[in-house]
Amino acid sequence: MKFTSKAKVTEKIPTASMADIAFLLLIFFMLSTVFKQYQGLPIQLPRAQKTQKIETKRNITHVWTTAQGRVAIDDMLVDIPSIRTIMYNKRVVNPKIIVSLKTDWRARYGVVADVMEELKRADALRVNFATERKR
Repeated sequence: MKFTSKAKVTEKIPTASMADIAFLLLIFFMLSTVFKQYQGLPIQLPRAQKTQKIETKRNITHVWTTAQGRVAIDDMLVDIPSIRTIMYNKRVVNPKIIVSLKTDWRARYGVVADVMEELKRADALRVNFATERKR
């Protein structure tokens, strides 16, 4: 007597839920990813009586000046004479660029004046002086 098997064995891997798993993994990685903000240098900003918020953030270059006289442009330490070259190159790429100057309130004005002079020589005349908001 010959026996026949009613259930057939297949060699396929079920892929019906594969799209659901990929979608859930994509959502998990998007939610758990931390985007890096500009860290800058540790500075204490001066307080201001009146402030105005800049709406567009993609046209902003951050320039930090510490109380010790160190200068950083977009998280990169630079010396004062190289500010002109860096900012000129940034202005060639994006003519609408705004420089956000974040200076520690204890910084010497001579350093700040040198930074502003280099920005002027680089034709980066759209400068925003960042301050701390009054609480």
